[in-house]
Amino acid sequence: MNNELKDKLDAAAFRELLSHLDARKDVQNIDLMILANFCRNCLGKWYKKGAEKNGVEISDAEARKRIYGIPYEDWKEMYQKPATEEQLKAMKNRKTL
Repeated sequence: MNNELKDKLDAAAFRELLSHLDARKDVQNIDLMILANFCRNCLGKWYKKGAEKNGVEISDAEARKRIYGIPYEDWKEMYQKPATEEQLKAMKNRKTL
């Protein structure tokens, strides 16, 4: 498999991940952090890092909008719920890389 095809497949998988996360707005970022040690905000940071490596300057807000599909503040207002005591405890006790 050549690099061009790998890039196309990687991009397709990333788009599917974004679509999946968009369909699962009930899954909170803290839940993702507890389970997988990354969240939508991490994806935004990685997206921005990838853009910068390719000579494209984008803001944090632009990168997050790509991940969330809407401005981050709007997403937070519409979908983010306050963390529960159980979530906060699990977050504190999680193992980090």
